[in-house]
Amino acid sequence: MKRQKSVSKFVICIRNEECEDLEPRKLYRVLPDKAAAADGYIRVIDESGEDYLYPEEYFLHIALPKAAERALLSAA
Repeated sequence: MKRQKSVSKFVICIRNEECEDLEPRKLYRVLPDKAAAADGYIRVIDESGEDYLYPEEYFLHIALPKAAERALLSAA
């Protein structure tokens, strides 16, 4: 039986070159987007509350404890 790779739901911004709406060291929620991922981008919800595509290299994927993930998702 194959295990599906767990996709992180959150990332931390590590760069924001030419993307002034991103804050380094801030946690952002990720939305799934296979087409964007194929081109090296991820879809995140930024400061405006809207989702946009950004270069994946601007972020580090993180795994959170389930309780923290639930708390963050319910606060959104």
